[in-house]
Amino acid sequence: MAPSVRPVRIAAQLHPQHGAYPELRRTVDRVEEMGFDLLYTWDHFFPLYGERDGAHFECWSMLAAWAEQTSRVEIGALVTCNSYRNPDLLADMARTVDHISNGRLVFGIGSGWFRRDYAEYGYDFGTKGSRLDSLAASLPRIKARWEKLNPPPIRSLPVLVAGGGLKKTLRIVAEHADSWHGGFPDDPAEMEPKVAALRRWCEELGRDPGEIEWGLGVEPTDLDRFLAKDAPTYLEMGFTQFTLGFNGPGWDLSPSRDWLAWREGQSGG
Repeated sequence: MAPSVRPVRIAAQLHPQHGAYPELRRTVDRVEEMGFDLLYTWDHFFPLYGERDGAHFECWSMLAAWAEQTSRVEIGALVTCNSYRNPDLLADMARTVDHISNGRLVFGIGSGWFRRDYAEYGYDFGTKGSRLDSLAASLPRIKARWEKLNPPPIRSLPVLVAGGGLKKTLRIVAEHADSWHGGFPDDPAEMEPKVAALRRWCEELGRDPGEIEWGLGVEPTDLDRFLAKDAPTYLEMGFTQFTLGFNGPGWDLSPSRDWLAWREGQSGG
């Protein structure tokens, strides 16, 4: 089955590390002014690279601030960690941010992987399998809580699931996700078995894979090469959401201008 035709969407992921919040806030304004479709942070408690104990900010309290600060761009976590919060509480937090943003939240979630977060904040790391099983169990609870909350979310919250595990993660994507983030691949061949697995799971569960928006991430050091060499191939494979990473302290968005122009070219704009 050929992938459904979707508009190309470009996201900015502002890595909330190694910088001061006033500059990060100014960058959020620039993201909206430049016309990005989506704005993501991540859900960790320490930097993922660079200085181990460098400056870092928490995910959901910052998303609430972004919801107030912005007016157009969709916002979310790429992705929130299922392990860090009770699923019913997480559902309520997401519903609240959705209202603050007037219906612009994308609910991105994953099973978690960064061991230092777990160790220092006292969460049970378990195994990769147990964390994925927990994610599979949490998503129905989250969706059920959204139906019970008063008021409910403004819109049917789009669920984005991140990961590429062939046996468990992509089954969760096929069952629950409106959007799939496939990771930060080095080349298109890396994604071929994941795409095939997602299609198989969708067929088994009676889901049209075209109902799911497929996305990829691009590291800050790879933006130019990825666009020039790999982006057209990923587009042919069915990927239409591309998340560009930007790191502190400056969160320099200038490399994204070519990406935004490329997006307009795909839509004929």
